[in-house]
Amino acid sequence: MKKYQLGEFEEVVMLTVGILYNDAYGVSVKKEIEQRLSRKVSVGALQSALKRLEDKGYLKSHEGEATQERAGRPKRYFVITALGKRALEYTKTTRENLWKAIPEIALNPRFTG
Repeated sequence: MKKYQLGEFEEVVMLTVGILYNDAYGVSVKKEIEQRLSRKVSVGALQSALKRLEDKGYLKSHEGEATQERAGRPKRYFVITALGKRALEYTKTTRENLWKAIPEIALNPRFTG
C-alpha cells in the first residue's frame, strides 16, 4: 500500500471533517475538536492544516451561501476525498498493527519502571 503522510493534528482534523460531514467548515471543525478532545485549537493552526490537507488531495472544499452574519462572506465547507479516505484507512491500520505488536508485558505496570 502507498505511504500516506498524516500528522497527528491532520488526522484529528480529517476525522472531525468526517464526523461533521456536510457541516464541516472552519468554525464547526474547531468547536468539534475542542469539545471532543478538551483541547484548544488556534484558528491559524486549523486553517493551515485544512490548506495542507487540501493541497495533499485529502480534502476538497467548496463555498456555501453568503450570509449576513458573516458580512456577506460564504463559509468554506470541507469533505474527505477518496485519497483522503485511503490515507485515513492506512493510518488506522498502521496504528492498529503497532498496538498489536506491543507485547502485553510491555504495558503491564507491574513490570515497567
